[in-house]
Amino acid sequence: MCYIILFFTFSGNLCAQMLGGNSTFNFLKLSNTPQLTALGGVNISQTSNDIGLAFNNPALLRPEMHTQINTVFNDFYSGIKVYHLSWGYHLKKMNTNIAGGIHYFDYGHLSETDASGNILGRFSPRDWSVQLAASRQYLSRWHYGMNVKFINSSYAQYTSNGIALDAGVHYTDSSKLFSASVLVKNLGFQLKKYAGSRSEELPFDLQLGATIKLRNAPLAFSLTAQRCNRFNIRFEDTLFNNENGFTGGGYKNFTLGKLTDHLVFGTTIFITKNIEAIVGYNFLRRRELNIGNTGNGLNGFSMGAGVKLGKLWFRYARAYYQSGTAFNQIGLNMQLNQYFGLGKLGEKMGW
Repeated sequence: MCYIILFFTFSGNLCAQMLGGNSTFNFLKLSNTPQLTALGGVNISQTSNDIGLAFNNPALLRPEMHTQINTVFNDFYSGIKVYHLSWGYHLKKMNTNIAGGIHYFDYGHLSETDASGNILGRFSPRDWSVQLAASRQYLSRWHYGMNVKFINSSYAQYTSNGIALDAGVHYTDSSKLFSASVLVKNLGFQLKKYAGSRSEELPFDLQLGATIKLRNAPLAFSLTAQRCNRFNIRFEDTLFNNENGFTGGGYKNFTLGKLTDHLVFGTTIFITKNIEAIVGYNFLRRRELNIGNTGNGLNGFSMGAGVKLGKLWFRYARAYYQSGTAFNQIGLNMQLNQYFGLGKLGEKMGW
C-alpha cells in the first residue's frame, strides 16, 4: 500500500507542473456510462455492480462483475454518436479481476475545404480509446486497480495516438456505509503527434471522492473533487469579461468559486431493490457554460434512472450543458455467464 500512496503523491506533484497549457485527447474527460453521467460526470467512490464505473476507476472492479458486459450509446450534439463497450472477468485462481473496453466517438462526415471555402472532399473524424484493467483486494476493506489504455484521434490527414494509465485505490467500510477513493487519471504521453504540431500533454486528473449511504433512508450521497493537482482550473478571458461586465468568472467570491469549481455532487435514491434514481450537479460545467446573466436553466445538472428487468440492468441518463440543450445516454448491463455458462468454462480451463 505504501508504494501506491507514494505513486499518487509523485504523480500529483509531477503533473501539477505540467498543466500550464492545453491538453490533447480531451474526449477522455467525458463519461462513458449512464450511472456515471447521472452522478454529474465525475464519481470514483460509488459502489455498484456496474462495470461501466470500473472502466472509469479500476479500483471499483469486483469479482461480482465476472463476465458482465456493459454496452452504451450516446446521442450527442450535431449528430455525434458515442459508443462504449466494456467486459469483466474474475480469475479465481489468481484472485484478480480483469476487464477490457473501448470508447468510440463518431463525428459523422464533414466537408474538407481550402482557405477560400472550396470543397475538396469529405472526411470522417474519429476518437477512440481501448483499455485493459486489473484489480485486487488488500485486507478486508481496500481494493486497488490500474487501467492501461491506447488512445487514437484521426481528423483527415491529422492523426495522433498515445498511451496512458489510470490507477486507483478504493476503501469501503460496510458497517458505516462509507466508501472513499483516490484516482490518478490519464497519466501518459503522445506516441505520435499531429502533423506540424508540437507534442501535447494528456488531460491528467487527480480525483478524490467519498460516498455515504444513510442507514435509515434509501439514499446515498457522493462528493467528488476533480483536478485536485491544480487549484485554479478556470479559464479567464479578461477582455471578454470586461466588455460584458463579468467579474470573478460568475462568482462574487472569487476564491470560493475556485474551490467549488472542483466539486461534483451526486445523490442516488434506491426506490426498490431493482429501481434507482440519480441526480448530479457539476459546478465547473455550470460555471463554464453559463451565458452571462441570462437564464441558464438546469445547466450543470444531470439525472438518470436504473431498472432491473429480469437479468438485465437498463440505465438512462440525461445531462444538461446549457439552457435547452442536453444529451441522452442509454446503457445495458448483463451477466453473460447467466446465459452462456462462461464461468464454468473458465473453471474447466483453469482460470
